[in-house]
Amino acid sequence: MATSPDRTTGEPRDLTAHLMDQAMGHLFSAALRTAAQHRIADHLAEGPRTAEQLAAATGTHAPHLRRVLRYLATRGIFREDTAGAFQLTPAAALLRTGVPDSLHHAIMMMTDDLFRRTSADLPEAVREGGTSFERLYGAPLFTHLQSDPDARRLFDDGMSSLSAPVDEAVAAVYPFPATGATVVDVGGGRGGLLRAVLHRHPQLTGVLFDQAPPLAHHLLDGDELKDRWRVQEGDFFASVPEGGDIYVLKQVLHDWPDEACRRILRSCRQAMAAGSRLLVIDSVLPPGNAPHFGKTLDVAMMAVVDGKERTAEEFATLLSAEGFRLTRVLPTSAFPSIVDAVAE
Repeated sequence: MATSPDRTTGEPRDLTAHLMDQAMGHLFSAALRTAAQHRIADHLAEGPRTAEQLAAATGTHAPHLRRVLRYLATRGIFREDTAGAFQLTPAAALLRTGVPDSLHHAIMMMTDDLFRRTSADLPEAVREGGTSFERLYGAPLFTHLQSDPDARRLFDDGMSSLSAPVDEAVAAVYPFPATGATVVDVGGGRGGLLRAVLHRHPQLTGVLFDQAPPLAHHLLDGDELKDRWRVQEGDFFASVPEGGDIYVLKQVLHDWPDEACRRILRSCRQAMAAGSRLLVIDSVLPPGNAPHFGKTLDVAMMAVVDGKERTAEEFATLLSAEGFRLTRVLPTSAFPSIVDAVAE
């Protein structure tokens, strides 16, 4: 294969093909969206099917569909067998709808024009500073979402989808107290993380704190969690609920620059007693040149919301400025880590 690495240098043998393949990454994103939009993975759930069979089931053009699926198969999304039929791979299975850990809504969100346009404007963001999103849409992302119900629904559905595997990973790895304690999920969206934590740790109770739109579609109903949770609407820049033992900021701080993060942390610290815990769940960037999903997210946060991913040292500095001490960083089976801090 032309772009396979040289065994001696580790560099691609054909640097032209390699660089052009990277330059056309937008085509892969479009192909992935095409497969998700036409629910190809759903139609492969019962076994392999040819492009002609898939096209008949989805109302698409068979020759074009085959070429898109062949392209996706080069990166492990679907697999074509020797008979010309396509089948699910573990990655492609995550494109199915209505199944645990489905990433269908997350893919539809991240490949939507809302974010494609923002990425295309990255050269201007680097030249001028600020966010591409605000330059293109005339308002910061979260302000725009308040005025556009369809975009808000796309965002909330996408974030819930992306969060599901993270939620389970955090609930499984963190040593929550064995005795009764209250977990306050600050900016917790629809409550997927709080639900996972309460399911796994029946001794705990919880508070889901966020703005009204995500709370209106929270995920905490069910007999198993009855009487163990409540929701509270508010603005984490102003205040957060008092009386919790463990406060959680999952993929919140990476949305904001340092000064805004300090305001959020200040609100949390004012509500917390000394010795209570704060869990910051975000990517923790490693040193060096190795690939890491957090480095991808970091550029996305720069372009979309003026946020950033951070190193452990940057988290320690940010936390200490508002009365917290970072005690450890726990990796999870998902891409974020748990930055575990104590209120001093």
